[in-house]
Amino acid sequence: MNARAQQPAAHHQHTASYYAASSLAQPEHPVLQGEVVADVCVVGGGFSGLNTAIELAGRGLSVVLLEAHKIGWGASGRNGGQLIRGVGHGLEQFTNVIGVDGVRQMKLMGLEAVEIVRQRVEHFQIPCDLTWGYCDLANKPRDLEGFAEDAEELRSLGYRYETRLLQANEMHTVVGSGRYVGGLIDMGSGHLHPLNLALGEAAAAQQLGVRLFEHSAVTRIDYGPQVKVHTAQGAVRANTLVLGCNAYLSGLNPELSGKVLPAGSYIIATEPLSEEQAQELLPQNMAVCDQRVALDYYRLSADRRLLFGGACHYSGRDPKDIAAYMRPKMLEVFPQLDAVKIDYQWGGMIGIGANRLPQIGRLKDQPNVYFAQAYSGHGVNATHLAGKLLAEAISGQQSGGFDLFAKVPHITFPGGKHLRSPLLALGMLWHRLKELV
Repeated sequence: MNARAQQPAAHHQHTASYYAASSLAQPEHPVLQGEVVADVCVVGGGFSGLNTAIELAGRGLSVVLLEAHKIGWGASGRNGGQLIRGVGHGLEQFTNVIGVDGVRQMKLMGLEAVEIVRQRVEHFQIPCDLTWGYCDLANKPRDLEGFAEDAEELRSLGYRYETRLLQANEMHTVVGSGRYVGGLIDMGSGHLHPLNLALGEAAAAQQLGVRLFEHSAVTRIDYGPQVKVHTAQGAVRANTLVLGCNAYLSGLNPELSGKVLPAGSYIIATEPLSEEQAQELLPQNMAVCDQRVALDYYRLSADRRLLFGGACHYSGRDPKDIAAYMRPKMLEVFPQLDAVKIDYQWGGMIGIGANRLPQIGRLKDQPNVYFAQAYSGHGVNATHLAGKLLAEAISGQQSGGFDLFAKVPHITFPGGKHLRSPLLALGMLWHRLKELV
């Protein structure tokens, strides 16, 4: 059985982001040529693929990883760099599938996911500007009520990091904007330089024996007891296949592609701010995020730039001028930045599933093909959890976590690839209209 080809993009270098301009050295990994053999072939050189490869290699399996562009080229190297506890949204909706205890286990895994990143950075000494401190921002009083419930739940789960509710008159200690009515501080979440994390993890994978290939887009997959994964100039034979392409899966596997919707997300980076300006905007150097459907999220970089992101787009078309699109949103929060220049603007695709839960499992008709995708904005931590769960399942370890995620069914978006985005855009508009009442 053959899958349709994944179309490689015409350009192969990193998008012109602040991260690419400030990254660690970007080594050139070879193009796959000829046929190679491995226990596991991983497709996708972002956090999902890299962490699955690290976990598998650490368990003694031989791994080949194929990336169509550069390591960290997709969302892993472009995202907002926010490392936030939790996986999924409204996990109680899955109680009828995985039970009350299963929901609790997923919540605990949402905390473990951040710890995996912490341990990865510490163990391999990855210089990625990891900084602790995060605050959820309340736009309305009902958001603050939800935060109080979140804080209580974290206590019930045994969360060991400081959490603290803030009222409106305390918000100036976190953010220099009068826009918010409260917040929830979480010192167990934070922010980092995502591309440097990906590059550091690629180096770690190589140290463990993983063979990395760039500019090696998969053109066809022959499924069977042993898979054969074809690229333009080579092929990989493996007992097991992992698909970790997320929003960039394209038509490589139509079954999985139909369950994840690529949505555009955009970020601008200002020129470096003075210490006084940075202190005024984010006095405690926390990452922050508001609660609206079209959310704003922002933080400071290590060289004191404001990285301001948000604006999920489902049209499949990027704004012609990302800075012109995003700058007014930034000025609504921080009008004092009116004279500040924007040095970088970029966007990319995140993968969204219908129920907002990461999709981690294996294909029903191809039990040696595993996948992880649709992180819905929680990708920095959830990808690292996915890598661990996939490696446990593939190596034959008991993985209650993998089994829990695999039990949850995921619908295929209606309308085929051409109508999926417009239909979801209408749905999101409905949710935004509900916010106004």
